[in-house]
Amino acid sequence: MALDFVAGCIGGAAGVLVGHPFDTVKVRLQVQSVDKPLYRGTYHCFQSIVRQESMLGLYKGIGSPMMGLTFINAIVFGMQGNAMRVLGTDTPLHQFLAGAAAGFIQCVICCPMELAKTRMQMQGTGEKSASRKMYRNSLDCLIRIHRKEGVRGINRGMVTTVIRETPGFGVYFLAYDTLTRTLGCDAEADYIIPKLLLAGGMAGMASWISTYPVDVIKSRLQADGVGGANRYDGIVDCVRQSWRREGWRTFTRGLTSTLLRAFPVNATTFATVTLFLMYMRENDDSMKDCEPMQPSLQHSSL
Repeated sequence: MALDFVAGCIGGAAGVLVGHPFDTVKVRLQVQSVDKPLYRGTYHCFQSIVRQESMLGLYKGIGSPMMGLTFINAIVFGMQGNAMRVLGTDTPLHQFLAGAAAGFIQCVICCPMELAKTRMQMQGTGEKSASRKMYRNSLDCLIRIHRKEGVRGINRGMVTTVIRETPGFGVYFLAYDTLTRTLGCDAEADYIIPKLLLAGGMAGMASWISTYPVDVIKSRLQADGVGGANRYDGIVDCVRQSWRREGWRTFTRGLTSTLLRAFPVNATTFATVTLFLMYMRENDDSMKDCEPMQPSLQHSSL
């Protein structure tokens, strides 16, 4: 179990490093003003951040997901494994339920982590060197929010996080299980690495597509109040205002950058986890199957 945990953390860290620039672009596109948009699209946003804020601008807020990674993976691994053991048989429905349970539980860490990440990503927008930074780092961000708004403040967006993560992780585990079975991801199969990359990447994309509109609302609620007064009174008000001002397209803002991020992040994560465990358990008879849904190897976080 400890080896699975270490493997997941390494794979998750690799995924964060690969995908964080795309996540920064996604958040900027999701929360920009429709009246005075700074970016015309995914490529323009990416280009503008690099030109105005340097390459480091793409990695703003990376400290938060890195800090929360260990705790999230521990919760996801433990919960998914225990849920599968309780459910008994390995069926598509049980894969979905186990993933959904894992997604629900890890929201306790995921929500504050993403709040800090979003606030850090929005800080100093369009500035290479922000003259006045509100937050020094992700931890300082959470501390300041707690001082000002209390526990409720650091859990801003919790309901939308639960709505996104619970079915999202269910789809994630189900899609990966289905793809690995279809592709024949046995440890001794030919082209095992490309198969794992394809299965992991496609599972990540399927998961994001299934819950993306909720993520848009979550990002807007968590970014609300940065540099000014709060715009939204809650989830329903955020949905109503967004729909009235921007129409249905508001719920697809940043989707391109999200899918561009989802494939390499999840492909990298699964390949790293699997190869690490295959190397560490080279002579272990239990390593007969490369599928992460087996007790010996499980998913890392989205």
